[in-house]
Amino acid sequence: MPDPSIALALGSNLGDREAHLERGLASLRTRGVETLAKSAIYETEPVGGPPQGPYLNLVVLVRTDLGPEELLRAALAVEAERGRVRTVRDAPRTLDIDILFYGDLVRRLPSLVLPHPRLHERRFVLVPLAEVAPDWRHPILGYSPAELLARLADRSAVERWSRTVPAR
Repeated sequence: MPDPSIALALGSNLGDREAHLERGLASLRTRGVETLAKSAIYETEPVGGPPQGPYLNLVVLVRTDLGPEELLRAALAVEAERGRVRTVRDAPRTLDIDILFYGDLVRRLPSLVLPHPRLHERRFVLVPLAEVAPDWRHPILGYSPAELLARLADRSAVERWSRTVPAR
């Protein structure tokens, strides 16, 4: 299993959701972000924000020479490339990329909080994270993804996704 030193969560609920995820990963790769492990894709209920359709979500473990702020800038640029427009908080989006953790770094800046401040509250993040980094421990809370899931009040649907192939 790869060293889970950096994890990213990707989500999409507008347009060709799967294509946004895959093209987002490809764009990150061109910016020096190598995917080491990738979870299955999960279809999830939206959490917060205005009424909207379901998301596709996944988590990847990555390796990069980019520092945390540079990685954030790369992620924001990839989101913009995929047509993300920031309007209302938690609004529907073509692509969302969050840095879940960057090693054991604990940081609180206006632009970046590590580990992600809500990862332990989000079933749609913890399920795929448990798949690719089961031994990772939250540097502040001390729990693994499975332990965080067991403590979670959120019971929103997180189902392994498979594309439906139309009948001919």
